[in-house]
Amino acid sequence: MPTNDSSPSPATGSPAFYHASEGPTPIGSPGATGTVDWERRVDPDRLRHARLARARAELEKSSLGALILFDMNNIRYVTGTHIGNWARDKYFRCVLLMRGQDPILWDIGSAAKTHQMFAPWLPTGNWRAGVSTWRGAVPTDVGIEAGNAKRLADLLREHGLADEPVGVDVVELPVLRALEREGLHVEDGQALLLDARAIKSADEIALLDHAAALVDGAYEELYRTLRAGIRENDCVALVSRYLYENGSEEVEAVNSISGERCSPHPHVFSDRLIRPGDTAYFDIIHSFNGYRTCYYRTMNVGSATAAQRAAYARAREYMDNAIAEVRPGASSADIVRHFPAAQEFGFATEEEAFGLQYCHGIGLGLWERPLMSRYHSFEHPIELVEGMTFAIETYWPTPDGSAAARIEEELVVTADGCRLLTRFPADQLYVAGTRYWTGVELPATGGTH
Repeated sequence: MPTNDSSPSPATGSPAFYHASEGPTPIGSPGATGTVDWERRVDPDRLRHARLARARAELEKSSLGALILFDMNNIRYVTGTHIGNWARDKYFRCVLLMRGQDPILWDIGSAAKTHQMFAPWLPTGNWRAGVSTWRGAVPTDVGIEAGNAKRLADLLREHGLADEPVGVDVVELPVLRALEREGLHVEDGQALLLDARAIKSADEIALLDHAAALVDGAYEELYRTLRAGIRENDCVALVSRYLYENGSEEVEAVNSISGERCSPHPHVFSDRLIRPGDTAYFDIIHSFNGYRTCYYRTMNVGSATAAQRAAYARAREYMDNAIAEVRPGASSADIVRHFPAAQEFGFATEEEAFGLQYCHGIGLGLWERPLMSRYHSFEHPIELVEGMTFAIETYWPTPDGSAAARIEEELVVTADGCRLLTRFPADQLYVAGTRYWTGVELPATGGTH
């Protein structure tokens, strides 16, 4: 099975970062992100080119004539632009990607001006200012949806694509209706972009690896600090500060769950005081240069009972058995058969238990392909391909429900198996905050130590 160290082995393969189709030259020092002249590292121009090329290739293979994109991750994938995650839920950025054409981005005015000045990888005229309804804050009778739909339709007509289906990833209902009134036949475009994003380039894998390395360090700080008397939200603050101070672009979420809150998993932290003997698990979700982590670890505080250790060993067993199946050509059904059925750990159906024993792709988004679970992968299996990156999550509660173990590993599918991106130790249940000493009588002096 893959290990949590960086040394090459038959299971982990070489630590070099490249995809087979890109040739044998690796990216050197993948943990180093500064620009130097003496080593090949992550190349932003190559990254942008490869992503846009994959999106164009998927569009050419499809029945669609164009894509209209509102999803922040898809926009970043095809344009290489980013204006901060405050824009993630506002849907005012829009990209039109037509067959045989460079993408056109409409952005909030000052951002468009910035792109024209500092983003030369597309023609200056392709960075355009636009206005949206800001998720309906501007009333429909102002006509913004109608005007934007006409602008898009006019470009499609100009390029002879208005009669072809157009794919849209995510869309507000008034915008969809406005596009349809322009005579456009709208189909799903999200699946196409998710297919493009499923296989990662060398640069993408290196960025995912560095994002995971930041979480390695956050867990080291957390392990050194975790003790009785601090609160779950104190742990969230510590992790967030470490990540931002070390280059994180966004800390999306930190799950911090302890004690009896571990079962069932509430998926949100609280102000609960952590107590001696508690199990505590954490999920650290952040991005570096857009590339995300989803990275659970479980620790105990001060001590661990036999039941807590057994729960952890059970979750680890499911993890190790699933990882052992990962290789090109393997099926998602091969992996999820190692996960327990929902009824085995207190749930009536796989739908109720969804999200506790499963796999999900990671990249610019937290929910990419492949996604694997007992809920759907037996009936709808998919094949693993070299260059896929995904996280595996397992979970197991103690018999009395007073604690639970949660483990997650991120990995990349390699030519001969897989390699872990997550390296903070998780082979067994580690105990933090062990600072207690007992008095022992010394035979020679009668004293204690």
